[in-house]
Amino acid sequence: MVTLKTKPDESKAQQVLGDETFMSAADLRNYMTEMQMAKAMKSVDGMDKAGKAREELIKRLAEPLDLTPDRLKEILQPLRAKLRLAAERGETELMVMRFPNALCTDHGRAINNGDPEWPESLTGRPRQAYELWRDQLREAGFRLSAQIIEWPGGLPGDIGFFLKWGDSKR
Repeated sequence: MVTLKTKPDESKAQQVLGDETFMSAADLRNYMTEMQMAKAMKSVDGMDKAGKAREELIKRLAEPLDLTPDRLKEILQPLRAKLRLAAERGETELMVMRFPNALCTDHGRAINNGDPEWPESLTGRPRQAYELWRDQLREAGFRLSAQIIEWPGGLPGDIGFFLKWGDSKR
């Protein structure tokens, strides 16, 4: 049996493995740490961007729309098309709005607890959407429900409005 030995003038850290210099265990650990730190920085940057986008969304949705007849038509026309498509798929409900819980004065507590007074906690465009349902769509037989649809960190997050038109459970 023949034993192969490495050349005495080559250190282990400089041996070539394929086309890359072989890394020591310490070098590999440092490399892993650097990669994890880079990923964490990317994640933090992404979270910062997402946080800024969320703040912009909250600011935009907090400002009520000027509901002129033309603007109302712009809102209702696509809504009718979405409702029709949902009905064609055999669905009896459709999420028609999603918004951050910051647009509720209680951050969604009343909605989460099924408080019948939950609409009073709405502000901005969610409030307008509720009023649009109350004043126009309820008479047409639509029901509206609100529920927490996201639970980041176990806490209430975004809220969804669902229009329902199937048989109601009594």
